[in-house]
Amino acid sequence: QVQLVESGGGLVQPGGSLRLSCAAAGFTFRTSIMNWYRQAPGKEREYVARITPGGLTSYADPVKGRFAISRDNVKNTLYLQMNSLKPEDTAVYYCRVSLGGLVYWGQGTQVTVSS
Repeated sequence: QVQLVESGGGLVQPGGSLRLSCAAAGFTFRTSIMNWYRQAPGKEREYVARITPGGLTSYADPVKGRFAISRDNVKNTLYLQMNSLKPEDTAVYYCRVSLGGLVYWGQGTQVTVSS
């Protein structure tokens, strides 16, 4: 079955960096559009970034120029490099894939930006 397992979250000071990973299994990763979303306390889950099988990327405005999404189609792993982190980036970060009209999510990884 489809499995998405995020890792790499933690506590970081404002201005710091983190790299999130999402290990994928159970589907053809290399041909799938992959996404990162996040959900802050008391807020709805929101789109963060997307990468196509060929490596084209797009970002939500709040993270443009600070975050970079990438993928390793050999390791079946999705990444999110997060730089210049701000307190408002605090959230649970999820990877997401849509397959045949069904949406799959990982369990999420907590990112907390605080001094």
